[in-house]
Amino acid sequence: MLLKNKIPVNYTFGKIKYEVFFILAYSVSVWILYHNFHFDRIAIPLSVPAILGTVISLLLGFRSNQAYDRWWEARHIWGAIVNDSRSLTRQVMSFMDKEYKDDELIAFRQRIVNRQIAWCYSLGQHLRGSDAMKGLDKWLSQEEMDYISGYTNKPAALLALHGRDINIALASGWVNRYQQVELDRTISRLCDAQGKCERIKNTVFPSTYSMYIHFSLLLFIGLLPFGLINYFGVAEILAVTGISACFLLIEKMAIHLQDPFENKPTDTPVTTIAGNIEQDLKQMMHEPYYAPAPALVSAAESYFVM
Repeated sequence: MLLKNKIPVNYTFGKIKYEVFFILAYSVSVWILYHNFHFDRIAIPLSVPAILGTVISLLLGFRSNQAYDRWWEARHIWGAIVNDSRSLTRQVMSFMDKEYKDDELIAFRQRIVNRQIAWCYSLGQHLRGSDAMKGLDKWLSQEEMDYISGYTNKPAALLALHGRDINIALASGWVNRYQQVELDRTISRLCDAQGKCERIKNTVFPSTYSMYIHFSLLLFIGLLPFGLINYFGVAEILAVTGISACFLLIEKMAIHLQDPFENKPTDTPVTTIAGNIEQDLKQMMHEPYYAPAPALVSAAESYFVM
């Protein structure tokens, strides 16, 4: 995740380096044809690429907004996950306060909180298409690990275990019926958040829309040297390259933002958020907190952490 303002230049322009090299060579070729071989008729009115550039600017702006909306929705959902994780821990701590020195009850509460931490990490790994059980043995018992291994959707299995334990708490008299309902509502909100994340993950941005914009952009870049050759001379090479690079960067930005769970530096920082949740929940349980192991931190989120 891009956590700082100091983004390396090689990362920014590394995304379009091959396109820029091709455009530079193309602009030089047009300039040589015009000045060395006197192909004067290849020049076209500047208004032609200007009109096309205006249309493409509107399309790219619309696409960038749609891509950012998807990214922001993902971040908003994970903000709700943070709140509901804290709420679940608070409810477990306050509702199940009977016989506080009872070792069985203390272990029971700790099991639910640890499972919630595991759920946050598992959900992030599940959304990114990696092993959703990786590192979960730190918070889950072997019995729980064996249980969720039989499920395709590991986070859903962990929520099912939450529901089972809430029923156990009710049967054991640790919570009353009203408290059980409130706990179930919190778990339901977590389930809803997972479903919303999966909807974003599984809903593909329309490929035809992206293809049409990309082809229009290539047409604009192809016409641009012929429109600027009469006005800039040899400086047309730098002007075409710079203008094209700006349009290409905007397009790349939209492409990266539209998929917030693809394990890229522009992703929603789900592992970092899960680590913050772990810290908060451990402190609420009055337990020591240790930073997540490097194996749990994705390559995308460790890329620019400074």
